[in-house]
Amino acid sequence: MRTLIIDSATNILYTALCENDLILYESYVNGKNDHARAILVEVQQACDQASLELSDIDQVIVGYGPGSYTGVRMGVTVGKMIATLKPHIKLYAISTLYLMASGYNGRVLASIDARRGNCFGCIYDFEHDKYEVSESLVVKEDLLKNPYDSLVTEQQFKVNPHRVITHASLIKEPRLLVPNYLRETEAERNLNA
Repeated sequence: MRTLIIDSATNILYTALCENDLILYESYVNGKNDHARAILVEVQQACDQASLELSDIDQVIVGYGPGSYTGVRMGVTVGKMIATLKPHIKLYAISTLYLMASGYNGRVLASIDARRGNCFGCIYDFEHDKYEVSESLVVKEDLLKNPYDSLVTEQQFKVNPHRVITHASLIKEPRLLVPNYLRETEAERNLNA
């Protein structure tokens, strides 16, 4: 089973290509606000390094947020595009916060800056395979009061692709995948005010 993993919701564009238990390609590209230039290049590099064509992929997993509005949409759009243009490729989705935490053990606090003292965050307990604090938009100081073993942010994290593959959810209708923003956009908030 060949799996392409893409997450563009944070400051780091994460790309991996796995074949069963073997990681054929993995990259962390720092680039705030410029993932649009790198995302398709990374997908092509992953395929080139593994000597594969995109059509050789069996499934694509996308991080669907929360995170940067534009960043989340880029990864989701690329995943939906691949699954639509290559119908034999199955589309899966994974929480960006879970993806960020997946490379650690114990209680992992994953946090993405949401501005004004807030964050998108959660605490995942890998020992018991459950959320201790569910994914939410929360005051960062309040989240940090909870016990945790490791803290990961959108600037620095490591991914365990095998955990991501195991935990991802199948999207039966790729066109229906909607990013997980966890809050309205500023434009929506202004319109509703």
